[in-house]
Amino acid sequence: MKRVVISAANPRPPAGETDWARLDALTDEEITAAAQSDPDCPPLTPEQLSRFKRVNLIKGIRLKLSMTQAEFAAAFRLPLATVRDWEQERSYPDAPARALLTAIARDPETMMRLIGGEAA
Repeated sequence: MKRVVISAANPRPPAGETDWARLDALTDEEITAAAQSDPDCPPLTPEQLSRFKRVNLIKGIRLKLSMTQAEFAAAFRLPLATVRDWEQERSYPDAPARALLTAIARDPETMMRLIGGEAA
């Protein structure tokens, strides 16, 4: 069984010269103003953002878990063809399947244990 490890550790880099307390104290308006004033990497416009293709939800969850389609399907007892169809957008998960995928995204280890599937 492939072990999935999700760390709840703080994703910040090790302590250094960054004043994290000062950054945490910034308001949303201050953050937006700072981002807009950056000449090297200004925020994207809504038109620019609309040209990006969104990562498929199922594929995003699977890649985050470093699993192949077959491993993901086996681990969560889903038909492999269904996982493929969802990722290729030939079909879409119904409400119960979306709820399952949300639970998997939030706590994959627990869901794997509860479902009792095995990774390939």
